[in-house]
Amino acid sequence: MTSLKVKTLFPLPRKLLKLETDDLLLWVLILLGAIAGAIILAIIAFLGIEALPVLQQVGIWRFFSDPSWNPASGSYNLTPMLWGTLLVTGGAVAIAAPIGILSAIFSHYYAPNWLATWYRRLIELLAGIPSVVYGFWGLVVLVPIINRLHPPGTSLLAGIVVLTIMILPTMTLVAEASFTEIPPEYLLGAASLGLSRWGTVWQIVLPTARSGLLAGLILQMGRAIGETMAVLMVCGNVVQVPDSLFAPMRTLTANIALEMAYALGNHRSALFVSGLALMAIVICLVIVTEVVSHPKIYD
Repeated sequence: MTSLKVKTLFPLPRKLLKLETDDLLLWVLILLGAIAGAIILAIIAFLGIEALPVLQQVGIWRFFSDPSWNPASGSYNLTPMLWGTLLVTGGAVAIAAPIGILSAIFSHYYAPNWLATWYRRLIELLAGIPSVVYGFWGLVVLVPIINRLHPPGTSLLAGIVVLTIMILPTMTLVAEASFTEIPPEYLLGAASLGLSRWGTVWQIVLPTARSGLLAGLILQMGRAIGETMAVLMVCGNVVQVPDSLFAPMRTLTANIALEMAYALGNHRSALFVSGLALMAIVICLVIVTEVVSHPKIYD
């Protein structure tokens, strides 16, 4: 009776009444996906519009051929910071990837249930710590240790170590999620063939989970490239191509964070060019991730 009164007071269109729950959920998800895509396109358009003044005046080639980064005197070379970003990211991923995958193998196939549960909770806790906490720890603990080995302490090595610790928990969780998706019959088949536990991991688990592991690896590269506060606190922020692990350097994200407060005119537009460069790198990584993971995840 109450429902009839509500329908009488608030009549709904017949087409809407005929929609099934799944259809309604599908349209809601399509709407939310369209909103997310529109937000991303709006961000890219905003970066392009803000970067346009300096690109029109000096051209994009100057951002790779100028002698240095000194916007006050009209020099806009981003190459040292681009190299710094790629080196610190590549070093962190190269260390974190094997450790993370081995940690996931230990947790999933070797550790007792009680230990695996506590280990997983610890990894999840580490993944949730804010990046500024890792950066502060690196500044007060790691940098003085490196300084005793080779001054000044704030360096490419400090950035690699801090970023490695930051992305390692997520890499472990992604690898373990990939192992969970392996069909149980694969493992039963390996057991029926008499393969040892390590033989099953090496010959069955890792090849089967390869696409998921690669996708997680590339996504962690995206996170490492976008990290700002931690690398700003421990890398020294000197605009130069580092010639050793102990040399200070500056990343593109740190450059934006350091100079955005006082940048005006072409200097401000040049910082948006830095943002466009970061966005281009992340888009390339997402495309690679889709190519690598598509056959396994979506089929």
